[in-house]
Amino acid sequence: MRILANVLAFQAGWLACVLGGAYQRPWLGTAVAAVIVAVHLAGARARAREAALVGLVAVIGFTWDSALVALGWFDYGSGTVVDGAAPLWILALWALFATTLNVSLRWLRGRPLLAAALGAVGGPLAFYTGASLGAVTMPDAAVALFAQGAGYAALLPMLVIVAQRLDGIHPRSGERPRPCLISRPTS
Repeated sequence: MRILANVLAFQAGWLACVLGGAYQRPWLGTAVAAVIVAVHLAGARARAREAALVGLVAVIGFTWDSALVALGWFDYGSGTVVDGAAPLWILALWALFATTLNVSLRWLRGRPLLAAALGAVGGPLAFYTGASLGAVTMPDAAVALFAQGAGYAALLPMLVIVAQRLDGIHPRSGERPRPCLISRPTS
């Protein structure tokens, strides 16, 4: 049930951000995403580590999407605070995406090739859908979507590993570190 709630919350937040951006109300989607992220963090078992993950993913993703804006491959109609950067609702989307890494996308742990394939397809699909809804324009869609696919193919496996490490699980073995149960002999 938690996984389904996570997927539905992400999709609702994504739609709110994209439609808010498309209809010149970027604050609306950003606010919806902020509420979803806050509820997620309130229910997290390790709030500080989950908050660190959300912050880190938001910064990484926002930097990536801002680079694509600076290159002229994407243009957002609303919500941009700094010229040459992605809008704030994209930052909110990345924070929202981070909430899926330890819940509905947890199954990607230990599967970097599958994570890369999902990123290569899912990233461009999300941007294509966002463009269809009017939230973003792409002067050269083929180049822009290829760049997103390549970027997401690299980013998603990396973000899965970051989430796993912040969750306290070793990325190779998939196990949590065990406390040492051997005590030192006393004399």
